[in-house]
Amino acid sequence: MKADQQKLKKMIADSGIASKEQLENAHKKAKKSGKELRDILIAEKIVAEDEIIKLEAYILGIPFVNLEKVKIPGDILKIIPEPVAKSYNIIAFNREGEKLEVAMLDPEDLMTIEFIKKKSGLKILPRLTTPTGINSALRQYQKTLEAEFGDIIKKEVGGIRSIKEGSEKEDKKDLRKVAEELPVIRIVDTLLKHAILQRASDIHIEPTEKEVIVRYRIDGILHDAMTLPSMASSGIVARIKVLANLKLDEHRLPQDGRFKVESGDYKYSVRVSILPVFTGEKIVMRLLSETSEALTLEQLGLRGESLERIEVGLKKPVGMILVTGPTGSGKTTTLYSFLDILNTPQINISTVEDPIEYRMPRINQTQVNAKIGLTFASGLRSLVRQDPDVIMVGEVRDSETANLAINAALTGHMVLSTIHTTNAAGAIPRLIDMKAEPFLISSTLNLIVAQRLVRVLSSEKKKYNLSEEEIEDLKKYCNLDEILEALKKEGAAKQSDAFRDVVFYKPVSSKTSPEGYKGRIGIYEVLLITETVKELILKGSDTDQIQNQAVKEGMRTMVEDGFIKAAQGITSIEEVLRVIMD
Repeated sequence: MKADQQKLKKMIADSGIASKEQLENAHKKAKKSGKELRDILIAEKIVAEDEIIKLEAYILGIPFVNLEKVKIPGDILKIIPEPVAKSYNIIAFNREGEKLEVAMLDPEDLMTIEFIKKKSGLKILPRLTTPTGINSALRQYQKTLEAEFGDIIKKEVGGIRSIKEGSEKEDKKDLRKVAEELPVIRIVDTLLKHAILQRASDIHIEPTEKEVIVRYRIDGILHDAMTLPSMASSGIVARIKVLANLKLDEHRLPQDGRFKVESGDYKYSVRVSILPVFTGEKIVMRLLSETSEALTLEQLGLRGESLERIEVGLKKPVGMILVTGPTGSGKTTTLYSFLDILNTPQINISTVEDPIEYRMPRINQTQVNAKIGLTFASGLRSLVRQDPDVIMVGEVRDSETANLAINAALTGHMVLSTIHTTNAAGAIPRLIDMKAEPFLISSTLNLIVAQRLVRVLSSEKKKYNLSEEEIEDLKKYCNLDEILEALKKEGAAKQSDAFRDVVFYKPVSSKTSPEGYKGRIGIYEVLLITETVKELILKGSDTDQIQNQAVKEGMRTMVEDGFIKAAQGITSIEEVLRVIMD
């Protein structure tokens, strides 16, 4: 199903949801890339997908329905079986007598409509909806986590045999038997399935004296998911060890491994870390999607001059770009987005990573393995002999890797890497601490990108203005004059506004987003290595001096970027302060 693109362009222009300039630029890009205008507008977030679909529905003369917040009665939902709904993106949501309203992504899919008509014996009335609406409705087929676990615990947990660690009875055979028992398999499978459905990045399984606590990290925050009886602990640990090919009878030393989880809907690589604790063994599983694609720089949250600086930096054939921030701040995702831009048939890209989080086509990815001597440094030495144009090093964590990376950039390669510092300017003294020569740093370094991840406000959010008391409190952490100036430059505040006049947004709890947030986006600062910054590096200047000079030369700080996104309704001030003050 396709709406006429010229009609769509005219309707968007008439409705004012995109400027003429934006439409013309998108039209040129669509023509150049061979993509549809709608796809360019959505990818670059010029127009929201649901807005475009509403306009397409109007052009095609088909009613539009938004299913994102619709609670569909179970008896109506199940008229179309879940496998059919998933395969053909069709949802039954309303019935009146012998008429059944169905939401679809392609209401002109006559074969599917005819199939549903024959199966249900009802007259089918197709409606157009969004992919988000379909996914929201599909989740309603799933039982809640508590209900599904409740069923399993009642029926199965009592059947799990508990083996005390270190007991005379314990041996590999016993542990393997426990790991292969149906109740244990069901519990672990359910844990993984619901973690994926809830978009969790990590699963924590923590034994205590009386119970096992399961927690999910969702959008960077840990949430209690379930409490299981302590007798289930040994079985769960054994099952995960079997999946990750770890030693079943080793309880004294930490172990690391990985395995894969696949279904018709998803494919995940699961990284496992097992650590002995006083009450047993704690498990943390990192979930890495193997089907996710690299995000565009705009989707990451880069805007304006920061975006331009990165785009210019990536066009340079040689030099070094560093991405900095704490663990879990999305540095690797940013690097993959850079690689996706650079990944053309004319460029040879090689990486050395620990771990390889996402597989990328046409890129030669090498996994670090310290046990056999394959470190970042030794891997980097070998990569240089592979005739690369672009080298990505997962992390600069020691002087040997730092010097090898700098030398690689000096000898005609583009080098991308990460480093752990709190802000962009801090990366330079950190490299000097690693015995890198200041004159080599100034010669090779092109850009430093510092970042954090903030949670995105859900659609139900509340406008408000800061009180005088709140403004005084904020002054302890931020320079509000500089932030207000940045807000005015970005158009997030009027030129006549004082800080108390700026509109910000608060999260509002809902059934789909209990905390009022869904998803995450980056806040950034991009430090360009200019001639004046190079002089400061050669003088051995400290972090503050480099930071102040970068700000003078137009660098937007992470705090400013965060407050701009807060004023735009993307996130909240509390989120910005939470990640900046960590």
